[in-house]
Amino acid sequence: MGVAIAVVVILLVLILIVVGSAVRILREYERGVIFRLGRLIAQKGPGLILLIPFIDRMVRVDLRTVTLNIPPQEVITRDNVPASVTAVTYFRVIDPNKAIVEVENFLLATSQIAQTTLRSVLGKAELDQLLSERERLNEDLQTIIDEQTEPWGVKVTTVEIKDVEIPDQMQRAMARQAEAERERRAKIINSEGEYQAAQKLADAADIISTNPATLQLRYLQTLLEMGVNQNTTIVFPLPMDVISPFVDMARDAAGGAPRKPPPPSPPPPPDPDVEGDLPPSRT
Repeated sequence: MGVAIAVVVILLVLILIVVGSAVRILREYERGVIFRLGRLIAQKGPGLILLIPFIDRMVRVDLRTVTLNIPPQEVITRDNVPASVTAVTYFRVIDPNKAIVEVENFLLATSQIAQTTLRSVLGKAELDQLLSERERLNEDLQTIIDEQTEPWGVKVTTVEIKDVEIPDQMQRAMARQAEAERERRAKIINSEGEYQAAQKLADAADIISTNPATLQLRYLQTLLEMGVNQNTTIVFPLPMDVISPFVDMARDAAGGAPRKPPPPSPPPPPDPDVEGDLPPSRT
């Protein structure tokens, strides 16, 4: 009796092992690549999968987008500037069969392709392009990496350059360059402002010259602006044609008596060629 119970228990354990090896459950984002006696037969999932025990083997493949951080890469730009660049790659498996059959480890292979492509592409760009044209470089990296991983059933959706580190001396040189550029722009803006102000003053002078009363009104407006701050000193400008008579009177008073008329000039001598005007001759 005891032997029978032991045999039954052993059979139950074997049945559980067989059922456990024959039944698989795949999630919605998973697919199963089935190999039967080493040969690819099908791709199954998601849900309940039944396998032939000890004959079929299943490899799970995740179809979700994978975030792959590219480690820092030492790059020499085209203008011979050393830089350390880090990036991130987003990809996903679109063909599980190729991802398992065509490449040994698609994660490692995609990482190595991304690193080598990053050094190759950024080495052809100058430092200014590396800092200012990241969108174009990202598109170039994504296109090149995707072309190389397409035979593996891997789709690279995005490649982004995260950080670019350059030497401290180059950072100081770039700071001096930016400062000089700002000073140049400031000088140009200042000179343009002076030119526009001079042009407006010339236009205003042309308008005022057509009517002298305009200048007098401008004097009065200036006095009004000076009186706003409650100044005790008032400067009143006067035109020269108004005060010139008073200046002449002061000059005459300082010189004494009024000026005498100049003496008349002597009459011209008689012409000897005219007859009757000759003096009488003596004998």
